[in-house]
Amino acid sequence: GKTTTKELIRSVLSASYNTYATEGNLNNHIGIPLTLLKIKPEVQIAVIEMGANHQGEIKSYCEIVNPTHGLITNVGKAHLEGFGGEEGVRKGKGELFDHLRRQQGTAFVCTDLPHLQNMAKGIPHLFTYGATNADVTGNWSINNSFLSVQTEGVSINTQLIGAYNFYNVMAAVAAGKYFNINIEKICEALEQYIPSNNRSQIVYRGTNAIILDAYNANPSSMKAAIENFAAMQADKKIILLGAMRELGKESLREHQEIINLLQKYNWDKVILVGGDFANVSHPYLYFSDSLTAGKWFQDQKWEYAHILIKGSRGIAMEKILDQHLQDK
Repeated sequence: GKTTTKELIRSVLSASYNTYATEGNLNNHIGIPLTLLKIKPEVQIAVIEMGANHQGEIKSYCEIVNPTHGLITNVGKAHLEGFGGEEGVRKGKGELFDHLRRQQGTAFVCTDLPHLQNMAKGIPHLFTYGATNADVTGNWSINNSFLSVQTEGVSINTQLIGAYNFYNVMAAVAAGKYFNINIEKICEALEQYIPSNNRSQIVYRGTNAIILDAYNANPSSMKAAIENFAAMQADKKIILLGAMRELGKESLREHQEIINLLQKYNWDKVILVGGDFANVSHPYLYFSDSLTAGKWFQDQKWEYAHILIKGSRGIAMEKILDQHLQDK
């Protein structure tokens, strides 16, 4: 949820400050310097997204960005191969908090995630958010498939899909409150934000509602997306999943766990695409790549269906919706 959280924080802070934020997902060793070079003198707050797939990377970014405030969205099973397992992910992401600890900075911390509280120990200034026991608290509900967040006496009716976006929204509310933006402005900014770039977008094709969440995937985000989709109220549910990348020796086990999760629910159709989905046991329809799956997809005559499309960046699941496929 890094990019979504960054965009939500940008939206909120822009309500009261001249704010600049990382464009798209330019969050690597090329994108971060380019982002810094684009910050003009009149900018009051810069929101810099940092992505990493190995230890030491966040530390190097902190040395050039020198952040005064920081937020870690969560520690999930992403880039396990490069980080060397889950503990490596925690250590690598924790390099941001290590910097804030040294520089006497401020961290925004979710109190509902104990590992983040442990990682933030020793940082002198904390501003917390969560469902309970935090500086900013809230709860969520789903209205017509969209996330609604109740906090600070208001109900924020977002255009985001999925309960997993609750903490991304709360992070933005916390940033706004910390920087003294009134809740009405925060609410307006968050309600106006529309997700893009294949991140929890809703795309309508005829009578079908498609949740396009194809920018990336790892075991944590895949599990959250499946469980959220399972809980959604819909008569017909179809799910298309692309394989997960950069999992190293854990890949087969993690793909099998996704299969096991899928089998707990009743779906009208499940389609798997690419990677290690070819190497685990499952009863579902399988395609080797998204272009082949897309050709099949265009031939289907579904009506009034809810369709989830999710997968790692390397699988490019958005190609399934490519209009040009209809002409091939």
